[in-house]
Amino acid sequence: MNKLPLEKRIQILSMLCEGSSMRSISRVVGVSINTVSKLLVDAGNACAAYHDEHVRGLKSKRVQCDEIWSFAYAKAKNVPTAKAAPEGAGDVWTWTALDADSKLIVSWLVGGRDSELANAFMDDVAGRLTNRVQLTTDGHYAYLDAVIGAFADRGIDYAQLVKMYGTAPESEKRYSPPVCNGVKKDRLRGKPDPKHVSTSYVERQNLTMRMSMRRFTRLTNAFSKKFENHCHALALYFVWYNFCRQHKALGGISPAMEAGISYTLHDMEWIVGLIDARAPKPGRPKAYRKRQISN
Repeated sequence: MNKLPLEKRIQILSMLCEGSSMRSISRVVGVSINTVSKLLVDAGNACAAYHDEHVRGLKSKRVQCDEIWSFAYAKAKNVPTAKAAPEGAGDVWTWTALDADSKLIVSWLVGGRDSELANAFMDDVAGRLTNRVQLTTDGHYAYLDAVIGAFADRGIDYAQLVKMYGTAPESEKRYSPPVCNGVKKDRLRGKPDPKHVSTSYVERQNLTMRMSMRRFTRLTNAFSKKFENHCHALALYFVWYNFCRQHKALGGISPAMEAGISYTLHDMEWIVGLIDARAPKPGRPKAYRKRQISN
């Protein structure tokens, strides 16, 4: 089976993590878009498995959670009239949990914005932590029962940061967010420190996601055509962000190093190695094996 040279695979994956679209990558690198798509799928599967296995046993003290909107194939309101809309088309929400101190992405989940997803997300977050944490979320109603259920056995210091918005000026409604008139901090469980009731870090991480993945860019034709590819792109991005990207606020080390789950600053060649480690081992052709058996 033909395999792209290492240098080209590194280049493709690096461009995917730096905001280039799949079609622009195919033009720059000189490969077909199907080649880029297949490499993304392989990288997504390998990175999702690595994150699930290694981002565990965390000793986080402060965790912030948020959701970021995007869509696959078409926005939810346009799906009924869309031509040949695939399964999973419509609005897509990415739930993220960020360690406020190490900037590590603790957990992420892709799907809707309902209670079922909130429960699954918070269960996964709780399963990756080893000690009592202070948790801050926005005012989304689905968090309350999900957090209480996920952390019932160990206890938690939990607060919600609720932002109160006004109306944007008529000329800025499309391109500017509403004006934030104030915030309200609601203590819901335990004794959260009011000084650390914040979602600033995870909201800044959402901006980094929009800048680093072309499919998150607003008000353009850059969006995921398939829900599965959206998930693969996120899996690749989060492993690259946690283990490979130098974070200036941490003095040039990765969030995984700051969190104590890695002692090495990895690079994109390492991610290619994760892909190769999961690839099926080449074997002898079936016809050759049959001849050997018959002899």
